[in-house]
Amino acid sequence: MRLAGKTALVTGATSNIGRAIAVALAAQGAQVVVAGRNKSRGDEVVAEIRAAGGQADFVAVDLQGSTATDAGEGSAVGGAKAAAEELAATATRLLGGRIDVLVNNAGAIDGGTTVDTDEATFDQVFAVNVKSPYFLTAAIAPAMAAAGGGTIINLGSWVARLGIPIGAVYAASKGALETLTRAWSAEFGPSGVRVNTISPGVVHTVEDHPAKSMMAGTPYGQIGAPDSIAQAAVYLASDDASFIHGTVLDVDGGRLGVAVIAG
Repeated sequence: MRLAGKTALVTGATSNIGRAIAVALAAQGAQVVVAGRNKSRGDEVVAEIRAAGGQADFVAVDLQGSTATDAGEGSAVGGAKAAAEELAATATRLLGGRIDVLVNNAGAIDGGTTVDTDEATFDQVFAVNVKSPYFLTAAIAPAMAAAGGGTIINLGSWVARLGIPIGAVYAASKGALETLTRAWSAEFGPSGVRVNTISPGVVHTVEDHPAKSMMAGTPYGQIGAPDSIAQAAVYLASDDASFIHGTVLDVDGGRLGVAVIAG
């Protein structure tokens, strides 16, 4: 129970990596707010956590600031900043007045080429991947600092530092998040708030996912499991990582660190 007595907010927590992180944090003793667009999936995550003896609640939110799909009441808000601030306030209330761990996991993915990407898609990706964590951090980090400390974990991506010919907008948004990680560490670290990023490789619950070819030639050689990322999040959220600030932790099966030799 490395996180006993801690509270956590995880965005994008109704599927894949976010779900695994929420479940893993709760398994280690944290009380968790599961935030996401889809209420039925969110309720499933909460039920799983509670069945295992953990504490969790679901909050429906669309971090673009539009109306969430199947989100239920209170989902329509005015913009990404307003959505982030509303989520921060709701989660703080549900968690008894404080948030110890913020996991900025929610993400919008676009795999198109630069020429094919329209402005609406560009704005959507940056709203979810950059504006949302920016304004969530702005809403939550000062309270963490006032309470004596906290942990913010951002979810990056290997494509932020290894170029591929598609998804430039997504890659740029994750590069921005890595830069914000260092800036926030400088800004909030002296007040006891640790800010770090986990950079996953290709991770999915479906082993035969179409993107599996991107892991070919890596030491791991296949798609990673969401729980691999979740365990890294548990580590960064715990006191074991107290000396880690402003770092990008690659949990990617060797995708970035090892050269792939073409056959």
